[in-house]
Amino acid sequence: MGVEQAPTTKGKQAAKGLKQAAARDERKTEAETGHPLKKGAARFEERSKSSDGKSAGAKQKD
Repeated sequence: MGVEQAPTTKGKQAAKGLKQAAARDERKTEAETGHPLKKGAARFEERSKSSDGKSAGAKQKD
């Protein structure tokens, strides 16, 4: 849920905090690896392969 979509003030604050924490974590990971993280479909594919070496499409075919 996005910050704007949260129905309560407390929910908006929680969503904002989560978004900030995710951004901090992403910057930390990028600094450790020395390159920016992939975005969108490329990131989905990268995460899928990292778990077991197979792409998402190959997993569906099995």
